Formats: sequence, C-alpha cells, structure tokens
Amino acid sequence: MLYLITNRLLLTEWPYERVIEDAVKGGVDAVIVREKDLCYNELLQLAKTLKNILNPYCVKLIINGSTEIALTVAGEVGADGYHTSFSILLEEKPRFDGLLGVSIHSAEEAVLAEQNGASYILAGHVFETDCKKGIEPKGIKMLRDIKALVHIPVIALGGISDKNVQLVLEARADGIAVMSGIMSSKRPFDAAKSLKDKLVSIGIHKRNHE
Repeated sequence: MLYLITNRLLLTEWPYERVIEDAVKGGVDAVIVREKDLCYNELLQLAKTLKNILNPYCVKLIINGSTEIALTVAGEVGADGYHTSFSILLEEKPRFDGLLGVSIHSAEEAVLAEQNGASYILAGHVFETDCKKGIEPKGIKMLRDIKALVHIPVIALGGISDKNVQLVLEARADGIAVMSGIMSSKRPFDAAKSLKDKLVSIGIHKRNHE
C-alpha cells in the first residue's frame, strides 16, 4: 500500500489538484489530507474537490484533523477515514464509521493504538527526514518490534524512498507513506510510480520465496 500525505506548502510548480491526480495515476492507494492551517470551510471544500478526483480511481480519502471535519466530510462527500495522533486517540477516544488511522512512534504506542480501535497505524519516522530535523529516526528495528505485536496494518513513514523501501518491506511493513517525496516532486507521477513499482516487485519476490 502506498499512502500520500498531502502538504500544499511543499508544492514546487504544479497545482495541488494536478499533483494529487498525477500521484494517484502513478499508484497511490490512499490520500491523507493533512492541511492543518486551513479553516473548516476551506478544508471541507478541498476534501470535496479531492473526493471527485479520487473516486474514479477507487482511491481512499482520509482526513487528518478534527473528528468534526472528518464526520462532516464523510456525510457530505464520503470520506473513507479519519487520521489522528496517538495522544488525541487516548484523550478523546474518537469514533469514526470507517478507517481510523493513528500516528505512533513506538511499539508500546502501536499496541495501545490497536487496543483503542485503530484500523491502521503510521509508524515513524523510520529514516532521517527534513520534516523531523534534529530528531533521531526510529529505524527498522521499531517496525520489526511493532509487527511482532499488532495485527492491524503497519504503514512506515519518514525518509522513505525507492532506495530504502526494500529495507522497510523486509521488516514486514504493510506499506509506506510519503509526503515530500511526492508533493515536492517536479514529476509526481514518476515519483509515485517508482515507489509503487518497488512495492509490487519486492512483494512478488517475497511471496515467491516464502
């Protein structure tokens, strides 16, 4: 599975909608809309626009942020999921009739996220990334530890590229999530396709040797 986390502030030359659609054509399976600076109405309108783009490709739309927005979007445009932080999961115990994604940073958090209803987890950051400058990456071992403890999909996040994605899959991650690698790319279709091709080819290779 290839997840795209949006951030329109990373765009270089292409319009937001163009980047998203090109990435979807390249193989993205789900789009997590993470535009924290937008107000309610702006995010709602953006979600409607993206849903119209994603529907023909059967790509999932996941809203990062308040449950109020996610639930409204779900009712009006059919959002497939809601994504939140680990702390909000425990403090607010959100409920969503669809996918509930949670960002975690340790095996202990992964276990608690699953126990509290998470449908999938974003585990990171795995490798060094400009998005987390100065913060030590968690590394591949964290993914292995998490996979030994939980039964829901584990999506690896942070500094992942077509050069290191094999290490992530060898640690048994169920997929990867990318932000800057696609959003800031001058060729978002190619960036997504390169990652998706790697995911597919490595996955087939692993199945043939199991």
